[in-house]
Amino acid sequence: MGTEATAVTAAAPRLRRTLTLWDLILYGMIVLQPVAPMSAFGALSDRGRGHVVTAILIAMVAMLFTAISYGRMARAYPSAGSAFTYVAQEIHPSVGYVTGWSMVMDYIVNPLICVIWCAGQAHEFAPAIPVWGWKIVFAAAFTLLNLRGIKTSARVNAGLTAGMSAVVIVIFVTAIRYIFGHPHSDPNFFTRPFYDPQTFTWDNLFGCTSIAVLSYIGFDGISTLSEEAENPRRNILLATVLVCVVIGILSAFQVYAAQLIWPASEPYPNMDTAFTFVAGRAWVPLFAIVGFTLVVANFGSGMGAQLGAARLLYGMGRSNALPKSFFGAVDAKRHVPRNNVLFVGALALAGAFLLPALAGATTGYDLGANLLNFGALIAFMGVNAAAFVRYYLHEREKKVGNLLPPVLGFVICFFLWISLSPKALVFGAIWMAVGIAVGAWKTKGFRANLVDFELPPEE
Repeated sequence: MGTEATAVTAAAPRLRRTLTLWDLILYGMIVLQPVAPMSAFGALSDRGRGHVVTAILIAMVAMLFTAISYGRMARAYPSAGSAFTYVAQEIHPSVGYVTGWSMVMDYIVNPLICVIWCAGQAHEFAPAIPVWGWKIVFAAAFTLLNLRGIKTSARVNAGLTAGMSAVVIVIFVTAIRYIFGHPHSDPNFFTRPFYDPQTFTWDNLFGCTSIAVLSYIGFDGISTLSEEAENPRRNILLATVLVCVVIGILSAFQVYAAQLIWPASEPYPNMDTAFTFVAGRAWVPLFAIVGFTLVVANFGSGMGAQLGAARLLYGMGRSNALPKSFFGAVDAKRHVPRNNVLFVGALALAGAFLLPALAGATTGYDLGANLLNFGALIAFMGVNAAAFVRYYLHEREKKVGNLLPPVLGFVICFFLWISLSPKALVFGAIWMAVGIAVGAWKTKGFRANLVDFELPPEE
């Protein structure tokens, strides 16, 4: 009987290992976005009283601890289940299920808010199409592209990354021309974005850093591609850490240039679109170019998040934490979890219409962003805890290098989590309660096994 089951499992369609290290890096960069700090630049500058560069760099170091934990756990478990698998295997299946359920919210809300943001911005460019029409367009585009297969998604990611990188280069060139074309006598002009004694306080810096850290959320999506990555034990760790470093440094350069062009002491016409005004000051055509680029960035981020969500649901479905016949199935032709892609696309579209009503706001984007962070930070804490258990508690030799990253990563994520908006904590708690109820129903009050792991072959 066991032999027959093994034969059936081996014959079933699986995900294919076709993604190189470069593909993983591109995926991570498109989810985090090469223009990561542009959308939140106004809020960052206002909260930090101009110390955006310093906050971005501190946030990069902080998130590297969690990135290291993700990479190390992917080395131990190269599975599409990501945090769900890590926590369930190292701590307890029930805790892993709760972690996975929180990740489901994170990964579903990400494409949802990208649909909302892209639809609103696209409506500004083409008002003849109503916002609800743009929501349908973007939700359908995310879904159709992800149904084409993982290599198609990788090629789209490469194209989007190249386009955004080109815009970033243009911004840097025009910024240099503007900065040196407008000389200043202030001897501290070039260091003020890092430290301004007139406005600096630790409270402002840490407040700005708490916002800046959220700009890095999404790098964990790389680990959901473990079953489609070549040499996952090596490449997942490398890609996760490299993406955090590259995005962090690139973001620091962007906000540094922006603060030199438009000092924090000058108010912005609109805080939400502050960076577009900065770009327009450097070179007028950049005002529209940057606005369009941010649409492209959110398009890529939403598509990448849907891709990760589908793989996470596949990992949970295959392990029987969710109905296996639906969530654990792989399309034999495209080798993608088609049911999950369609499921996430439908939820993103429905949520794009529902969230504004729940938030009591025009778009619901702010509530969506906080809900995304609610799920992501729970998953981050879970992965750090799993890395601590595996690489420190279970090791005979207690190394400081195995202790500090997961502990510091857990503590940082916890304090960020409790600082989320009250409404997000309420809705997030409701989501978690529903998940726990589903888990209790599946296991008859948690008396039966919650998951039945089937880890993939490494090939």
